[in-house]
Amino acid sequence: MEYELLQSLLIALAIGFMIGLQRALSNMLKNEPVIMGSRTFALIALSGYVAAYLSQEYEWIVAAAFLGVVAVSTLAYYSKVALYKKSGVTTQVSALVTFLLGVMVYEGHEAFAITIATIIIALLELKSRLQKFERHISPTDINSVVLLLVMTFVILPILPDRFIDPYGLFNPYKTWLMAVVIASISFIGYIAVKVFGHKHGLFLTGAAGGLISSTAVTITLSKMYANQRRLVEAFTAGIAIACTFMFLRVLLEAFVVNPDLAAKLSVPYLAASFVGLLYVYVLYKKIKEPNIEIKDETLSKNPLQLSEAIKFGLLFGIIYGAIKVVEHRYGDIGVYVISFLSGITDVDAITLSLSEMAKKSLSPHAAMAGIVIASVTNSLVKLAIAFYLGGATLGKRLSLFFALTLGVMIAGLLLVTRGAI
Repeated sequence: MEYELLQSLLIALAIGFMIGLQRALSNMLKNEPVIMGSRTFALIALSGYVAAYLSQEYEWIVAAAFLGVVAVSTLAYYSKVALYKKSGVTTQVSALVTFLLGVMVYEGHEAFAITIATIIIALLELKSRLQKFERHISPTDINSVVLLLVMTFVILPILPDRFIDPYGLFNPYKTWLMAVVIASISFIGYIAVKVFGHKHGLFLTGAAGGLISSTAVTITLSKMYANQRRLVEAFTAGIAIACTFMFLRVLLEAFVVNPDLAAKLSVPYLAASFVGLLYVYVLYKKIKEPNIEIKDETLSKNPLQLSEAIKFGLLFGIIYGAIKVVEHRYGDIGVYVISFLSGITDVDAITLSLSEMAKKSLSPHAAMAGIVIASVTNSLVKLAIAFYLGGATLGKRLSLFFALTLGVMIAGLLLVTRGAI
């Protein structure tokens, strides 16, 4: 027998054995009967391999063997239901895929077959975690995912990718694309809050909240702190980690639109994020009650709504147009003024606008400076909120956080713009 043929045969057997072993162990841990185990799955993979080998002489053999596996799997399912009153077809579906993997191995796709087998085993192992995740998802969330798919794959492709106004300010495709980007990032944070927030409390919810709105987290925790002043370290850390994830969010947004610009922004923003996480870690070691829950309607409200996407699209269009006008008339100074004004309420629209413009007319240095200005402005607004709602003690603690992170960010920007890095 040729060495290559023997090697691929062993790979097929190993794939079937490992999938079957996972199924057997899973049933044994739940004290359930093992209907189809490692030996059965190894034989199923082998049958796929042999059928593919024989198909050189008998073209129909693969289809016939597959139907045989379907029959055996169906019989095993009904036996399980009849004898043990257990339902669920995961094992049977895995058996059918295992047969196909045996065919793939013979056809020379060993690497791809191993990758698929690894994914299958991972999915089977993640059952309990996936069930936990599914319990947190509501019909509204499913509708939101459908909306996102429609926004991305139905609406976006039909929009014209060109400026449709006489002044070259409004591109429907780019504007809607930015709305899709922000909606997607915010939705990820929203799902993370739903899954982790109620059990893991302040830190995970604060981090995920930073992907939705670090300003909302700042307002919420500042109000909560006013009634629990003995936990100043915990609330300071919660706001700090939300603001740190805002830095990472800005970097992610820039990367989606302009990877080259994001590579340069990574120096100041990753440095600021590292310092922010280090600050939070130091506070965490001092906290006796780290698992405070964050409960706020802003963070529990689904951000993936058509009205919100349209609002952001309009905001992006206005800021993008304003930047083009002032940059043409006043140069980089005009860009910095718009960045400062935008940062008072939001950093997303200005980040995406400058990242997009940096691919065409705006210099990368001006784009980076504008994004940093917006981030600094937005951070100072959140610091003012903490002082106003939480008081001087909370505000002073956060002053140190922002002094460190923003100082590092500005220093990183200067290093990049001056060519030191």
